[in-house]
Amino acid sequence: MTDQIILRNVTKRFTTKTLGDIVAVDDFSLNVKEGECFSFLGPSGCGKSTTLRMIAGFEDLTEGEIELCGRLVSSKKKNLYVPPEERGLGMVFQAFAVWPHMNVFENVAFPLRIKKMNKTDVEKRVKEALRHTSLTGLETVFPGNLSGGQQQRIALARAIVTNPKVMLLDEPLSNLDPKLRETMRFEIKDLQRKFNFTIIFVTHDQSEAMAISDRMLVFDMGKIMQIDTPENLYNKPCNRFVHNFLGESTFIRVVLQDGKVYAKGDMSQTIDLQIPQDADEEMVVATRPNEITLVGETESGYKTHIVKRIFLADRTEYLVQVGEQMVKIQTPHRVHFKEGEACSVKFLEPMWYPADDGTEDIDRERRQIV
Repeated sequence: MTDQIILRNVTKRFTTKTLGDIVAVDDFSLNVKEGECFSFLGPSGCGKSTTLRMIAGFEDLTEGEIELCGRLVSSKKKNLYVPPEERGLGMVFQAFAVWPHMNVFENVAFPLRIKKMNKTDVEKRVKEALRHTSLTGLETVFPGNLSGGQQQRIALARAIVTNPKVMLLDEPLSNLDPKLRETMRFEIKDLQRKFNFTIIFVTHDQSEAMAISDRMLVFDMGKIMQIDTPENLYNKPCNRFVHNFLGESTFIRVVLQDGKVYAKGDMSQTIDLQIPQDADEEMVVATRPNEITLVGETESGYKTHIVKRIFLADRTEYLVQVGEQMVKIQTPHRVHFKEGEACSVKFLEPMWYPADDGTEDIDRERRQIV
């Protein structure tokens, strides 16, 4: 497969009254292949929507260049900027952006009329787009009389009616209820298979990204943290931020002494773990709450007790004290302990990360107001 979207050393800087200069996207390079569904994932203020807007042409870049379908569309060095309407992209945004004064047919036909396509071709293209988005029969209905899901389908139909090679989707499902959101994920993937376009999908919803993506990129403060398949990102996160952002995470501060592992705040007992070669004196052990084994007090493991028990529909959650920290554990309902009951805890093949001072969290909060 050929590279259809290429970003080379793209940087975007903003100047704000309150925070001064902010580097929203920092020396960003990326290749997205033809026919790929590629998601941008990260918290608010991380730079994912800004990057999408630069690809679309709604934001000019400060440095670097962007190539779409073999054509250079943005280059600061060459003083080149191709406007959005000439980039041949389909776009769907968080706000449905349908025109309330136009019926469904005219909403979908609008980009074709702008191109002055003849009436026969317009009718043929719109009919096909409506059929693929389950809107056939609603041609004369106005958006105000339709549900949120149907209005989002109008936006999708309008995006695919021009037969784009690349679709840009910016939080397209966030205004829908959870059940409809799940349905629309599969409809988007189905449309991609039928029309064979490349997708860049921007979202802060990790489950949404993992369900729809061939590959994902996790942003943090304008930088690429990791690019990989959903499965590899979840199972092999490159750092603590990625681990924490993808799924629920449990982080335990540990102290290493004489080749043994102790929970910080409790040097009376060890935790049975294999220490990595490059470990510091203090580290963070990372795992998922459902990957921690909870067993009786007579079995081997870190000795503690149940501080709190929470019964949920699909699992039971326990809070236990490990050193100076409260640790969440998720188990099937068949694993049953009472509050106050003694127990043992085992950590199976966790990830190891350096301890941090928390300053990055402060920077992330600052960026979210930009």
